[in-house]
Amino acid sequence: MTGQARTPGGRRAPGPAPWVRTRLRAAPLAALLGVALAFVAVLLAAALPRAVDRGADQALRSFLHDRGPSQTSLTATATSRHGTMTPAELDSVLGTLRSRTGDALRLDPSGPVHGARALRGRALANPELPRPETVDPLLNLVHLPQAAEHTTMVAGRRPAATAPDAPVEVALARSTAATLNVSLGTVLDTRPNIFGTARAVVVGLYDATDTDGVYWTDLPCLTKACLSATPALPPQQFWQAGALIAAESLDRLAPWGETAEYFWRLPVDTGSLRADRLPSAAKETAAFVAGPTASGLTSAVGRSDLRISSRLPDLFEQARARERAAAPLAAIGPAGVAGVAAVVLCLAAALGGDRREAELRLLLARGGSRTSIVRRLLAEGAVTVLPGSALACWLALLLVPGPRMAASLLAASAVALLSLLAFPVRAFVLLSPPRGPGPRRRLVAELLVLAATAAAVFEVRRRGVAPAGAGLDPLLVAAPLLLALSGALLLSRLQPAVVGLVARAAGRGSGVVGFLGLTRAARGTGNRARPSVLPLIALLLAVTTGGFGATVLGTVEGARLQAARQAVGGDGQISAPDGQSLPPELVRAAAALPGVRTSVPVWTRGDGSVTGAGPAGSVQVTVVVADPAAYAELARTVGRGRFDQAVLAAAPGAPLPALVSRDLARAAAGSGSAPLHLRIAGGDVAIRAAAVVDGTPVLPGDGSGVVVLPAGPTATAAVPLSARPNRWFATGSTDPARLAELVRTGAPAAQAPHYLVRTSAEVVAELGSDPLQRSAGQLFWASLAAAAGFALLAVLLTLVRAAPERAALLARLRTMGLRPRQGVALILAEALPQALAAAFGGALVAAAAVVLLGPAVDLSSMVGSAVPTGLGLAPWPVLSQALGLAALVAGVVLAEAAISGRRQITTELRAGDNR
Repeated sequence: MTGQARTPGGRRAPGPAPWVRTRLRAAPLAALLGVALAFVAVLLAAALPRAVDRGADQALRSFLHDRGPSQTSLTATATSRHGTMTPAELDSVLGTLRSRTGDALRLDPSGPVHGARALRGRALANPELPRPETVDPLLNLVHLPQAAEHTTMVAGRRPAATAPDAPVEVALARSTAATLNVSLGTVLDTRPNIFGTARAVVVGLYDATDTDGVYWTDLPCLTKACLSATPALPPQQFWQAGALIAAESLDRLAPWGETAEYFWRLPVDTGSLRADRLPSAAKETAAFVAGPTASGLTSAVGRSDLRISSRLPDLFEQARARERAAAPLAAIGPAGVAGVAAVVLCLAAALGGDRREAELRLLLARGGSRTSIVRRLLAEGAVTVLPGSALACWLALLLVPGPRMAASLLAASAVALLSLLAFPVRAFVLLSPPRGPGPRRRLVAELLVLAATAAAVFEVRRRGVAPAGAGLDPLLVAAPLLLALSGALLLSRLQPAVVGLVARAAGRGSGVVGFLGLTRAARGTGNRARPSVLPLIALLLAVTTGGFGATVLGTVEGARLQAARQAVGGDGQISAPDGQSLPPELVRAAAALPGVRTSVPVWTRGDGSVTGAGPAGSVQVTVVVADPAAYAELARTVGRGRFDQAVLAAAPGAPLPALVSRDLARAAAGSGSAPLHLRIAGGDVAIRAAAVVDGTPVLPGDGSGVVVLPAGPTATAAVPLSARPNRWFATGSTDPARLAELVRTGAPAAQAPHYLVRTSAEVVAELGSDPLQRSAGQLFWASLAAAAGFALLAVLLTLVRAAPERAALLARLRTMGLRPRQGVALILAEALPQALAAAFGGALVAAAAVVLLGPAVDLSSMVGSAVPTGLGLAPWPVLSQALGLAALVAGVVLAEAAISGRRQITTELRAGDNR
């Protein structure tokens, strides 16, 4: 018989209630909390890979964009030595080149640039042309088929064909014509070369419509005349210009420049490149430059001299190396969030198992099997977890757009699976038959964790971080988490004993509230009657990863500032042009700027020589003359060339004390105590090596060949020019805008544009502008916020689980005369020890992680400049994370205590209550 059974009266007997619907109706709040927890965890898991992808893509595009179109283009060239080309052939080769670019390399929307140019410019002999230093100006001829689209004629007409013996018609930029003092109709005569003399006539003037556009890159001096210098010493300046010719005059290029060069430049659209597709883009570029694609192009265009070049392969490799170098540090924060989230999901499952243990055991006693019970729990979880997880994944994909979905879907699926299986697995373990003493199994597991932590730390200290180019280092990412896990396990062993001792000490007093609360904190609550280790693990993971990551970012900021100071020579610098000195009024005004802590006027020259320094005879040196006290402060701030200013105290009649570099000190070691003789700026002064320094803030580099003299009457008498400083350095918060404005108004008008003004703030901003570093920092702080949220959730879950029992206890104590304030104090005494111990225990573990793992961390990729390997332990970044999390936990505990304190006694004291 099918269907429902019938009663003796003929009525149908009610069947079993549907499990899932019944359970959801019985505990709707627990179901909603489970859905919310799964939703948040899946949302973060799905959004994280896409956020990482966006950061990597932005970093790649910014890195390539900063290199400019010249280095991010595919350039093909050929010369007239292997045959001349017509305009139609130029266009045909361009079409062939464009057709061979694949999907991985998209061309910039601005379009390719192609044409022909004379390989060398011709010197112009017209006497009326400007010659800054008696050198003839140079004129180069260029044919650009697309010039009409990027120029506007402002006078005359565009060039046309001319007879072979007539001057070639050219068009000049209007600014070039003004610089060279030429006008329409001017005939330009050239100096003879192997082809004889040549002439050009100016028939048009134009303005470029997009002077700063990609089109004019690598086409120098076509939009304005360029002031160049000869390679010979001493260099001499001269004007260099480019002129446009007609397509019919291509045959005039080779005689003009001895050879004509045909070129095709294909700018790559760096905005379409993606970090995950960089290997395929690099492969396609390599094939285009020197691979099968290049060979096929040579055959297709019929020119054996076709040469294709590009800086893109090297740039791609640099970009990949940068990403791999930053990956280990950027992964620490997300790994911490993943660990804390996993612990919270397990904690929720454990607390749910404790809450429903009696129910599950009753089902087992009434004939249910473990398999059927677990299957029902899976169905119960699937109804709540899976829809919430699907909604969270869809929302993450919507809020964080990106081209890739596989990583997000995989991460979301893993978290959803953990959320779904955590409680059924816990129930399966609870209903399993006993398998021996639990404490022994726990001890073995804890010893295994400690051994794995020790092995990970030892291996990181032994081999260091994975070498550059190896990508993500799982060991470096896992080591802080293992340290936090080990710390939590040790703390879970120590905390009951320590809190028990404090409880016994509190029991000797007159009050019972502290004693009772501390005793409950040491004993634990719930069915197991011992403190749960999972909230400790969550808190320690959050504090350890936060403290370690904050130390990394703090060290990055300090190292970036130090690198900027070494590049500038302090926090501010003003340098006069060569051969000039700084006006005294400018020096005094700069010293009076707000924020300037130390003003250091310096006179320096690099053409000094020291005699008497061993058998080498004369040694070339750079001489620095500065006030000893101010210079010592500058050297200390910059971290280069530190010394004790007392060693530069000069004695009357004795050789002038000097700071010398190590190489000079070694060279002078053979001369004994004999003084050295320094020749500089026509002066000769006897010096003695008073101290050896590792360089000078005035000069970057290794600091070889440096002599530092104290400013004073002796140095001024020997070298009169040293009384007029040519450089100024400062320490303190120097404002870049004010310093630049001061130089514009205080320096001589003719020389002001040639003054060099730099500040460490500008260099720090430049070093920190890399999107790779910004995305790593933003990812860390977002991860820290998420980890703190999950840690607070772990505390809240623990409090909520113990709330019914605690509320019943408070109600009973209220009947015995316990006041409401004492009830709040009891809750705080019970809940805060574990949270505070976890927070400050996490601070100790984070400090230990910095000490143990810090020497192996290379921060150069995050700083933006080469810096020494290693992390320094700074107390504040670690303490700030611990104090912040402790304050948040205390706030949560206080809120829960206030809520528990308002419960009515009659609500909690019920007949048959077994709590």
